[in-house]
Amino acid sequence: MRLIIVRHGYPNYELDTLTERGWMEARLAADRLSGLDIKAFYVSPLGRAQDTASCTLEKMNRTAVTCEWLREFQPAIDRPDRTERKSITWDWLPQDWTKEPKYFHIDTWADTEIMKAGHVKEEYDWVCSSLDALLAQYGYMREGHLYRAEQPNNDTIVFFCHFGLECVLLSHLLNISPMLLWHGFCAAPTSMTTVYTEERREGIAYFRTAAFGDTSHLYAAGEEPSDHARFCQCYKNTEERHD
Repeated sequence: MRLIIVRHGYPNYELDTLTERGWMEARLAADRLSGLDIKAFYVSPLGRAQDTASCTLEKMNRTAVTCEWLREFQPAIDRPDRTERKSITWDWLPQDWTKEPKYFHIDTWADTEIMKAGHVKEEYDWVCSSLDALLAQYGYMREGHLYRAEQPNNDTIVFFCHFGLECVLLSHLLNISPMLLWHGFCAAPTSMTTVYTEERREGIAYFRTAAFGDTSHLYAAGEEPSDHARFCQCYKNTEERHD
């Protein structure tokens, strides 16, 4: 089985839609995806993901299932350096979160006062259980850190969603702390992450990432990926995003 996770195009967060650039990126993503044999599409309810998906769905004359659990990962936390307002769970200064050893491990990352106060694990478990329920429909049943392949297949399904949420999906599939994914990886607008099952022994499947944040569909059209997903490369680069 193959899962393709597509981040939405360059967003207009205020209107929850795409910018002109975002629509261009979504059309190029559609050109790429339309050449694949795709079993089903699933999409976040948020406008920027819906708009991104619409280009592919229209081009392929297909429909998608809207899933509430594919919305952006929403819990808010009290980031140590910001006492005046809440922050999204997946945006901390590295000098703060890396001080806590628990954040590096799948079994302990949510066991801190900050995470507990933000009810982060509850939201994480909801997303993960919803993903497992969907995979069960395709014949893959979660057992511990693996999947029992009751009906193994070569189907491809596509998710249109968001960076923070994408990292939660990968965290669960690969048994990695989401903190490492949220802060160590970067997925540009309309980037595509591809995950395959490996069934090296009959009936036992594990998911393996073949590509993360692939933007080759943009390069193929002569377009550079947006830097919207990351912060400044050097602090003195005043034209780049700082915080």
